[in-house]
Amino acid sequence: MDYPNLKDLKRENNNYINLNPLQTAGKLTEPAKKALIEFGDGYSICDFCNGVLDEIEKPPIKTFTKDILPKFLGCDTVRITNGAREGMFLIMHALTNPKDTILIDDNAHYSCILAAERCKLNIIKVPNSKCPIDAIDVTQYEPYIKKHKPKLIFLTYPEGNYGNLPDAKKLGTIAKKHNIPYAINCAYSIGRMPVNMKELGADFVVASGHKSMSASGPIGLIGINKKYEEKVLERSKDYPNKVIECLGCTSRGATIATLMASFPEVEQRVKNWDNELKKAQWFAHELEKLNFILIGQNPHRHDLMYFKTDILYEISKKHKRKGYFLYRELKKRGIIGIKPGHTKSFKLSTYSIPKEDLKKVISAFKEIIDDNKKLL
Repeated sequence: MDYPNLKDLKRENNNYINLNPLQTAGKLTEPAKKALIEFGDGYSICDFCNGVLDEIEKPPIKTFTKDILPKFLGCDTVRITNGAREGMFLIMHALTNPKDTILIDDNAHYSCILAAERCKLNIIKVPNSKCPIDAIDVTQYEPYIKKHKPKLIFLTYPEGNYGNLPDAKKLGTIAKKHNIPYAINCAYSIGRMPVNMKELGADFVVASGHKSMSASGPIGLIGINKKYEEKVLERSKDYPNKVIECLGCTSRGATIATLMASFPEVEQRVKNWDNELKKAQWFAHELEKLNFILIGQNPHRHDLMYFKTDILYEISKKHKRKGYFLYRELKKRGIIGIKPGHTKSFKLSTYSIPKEDLKKVISAFKEIIDDNKKLL
């Protein structure tokens, strides 16, 4: 049998400045790297389990899920999931029946749509404001609620393309007024910035450990309002210690170990969000000086940003490497995270990247444009 070259399993990202929004807030902390090795063998957590994942006391999963995370999220109950999409599906499947209607914002992640399709739901999208802002005005939910009588409403906070932050708290007031369960997809916010479920008026929040909480993935969690706890966490009749919607247990190995190991640092960095936001806004302003156009809220309110870059696209039309020139030129300068072939537009994140490194990124873009001016 011809085996693949195991050298291909090595990632070439050491010592690079990584702008990938999927990874900037997902980089493992040093304690998490140690936990990854310690718990890397299969279902390593099961060594300590008597049948209920959330009751394991060593490692301290019970304390983590029942005390620490609810306080951190401002919710009543937390359950670990195998990712944000699994959390969204869990909520939909528990609270709806096939052909029920739910409202989803037009900026929702594709996995939110797939979760609804898997539940055989009727999906109504609340439209965004279109380019160049593409933001969601949450007051637009109300006429859709009156017209369609949804069983559940979802909001993406922020959405994963442009990093726009809608007014989640205002939507919480609207949802409460109409007595409709309200869930927020916080895959790009919980672990980066302060999020308090009760303050936002939500019944559920969904988080991504590998996107925003410095955990190896896939892993996520959901925060739950006590009002819906019994419904969402219904137990099996045959196996009464197993939650049906979780299929019994979720994270049974290294992923939850890394989530716990990174959490002390994650909890502290959330308190530094104001500085992260100032840094992101400064970076966006510097790129705008290069004639990059920020798509979305401006001034921006998140580290995830999307830029329209016509000047780079014009260069790519005549460059011998076409659209791949930018990726190669950035990598030569120690920068990765912008997808190969993207020159007309791209998204990036500044989260946790030192300002000195971001200055290098700005200089790199300037150099690339200057070096290729003859192609304009």
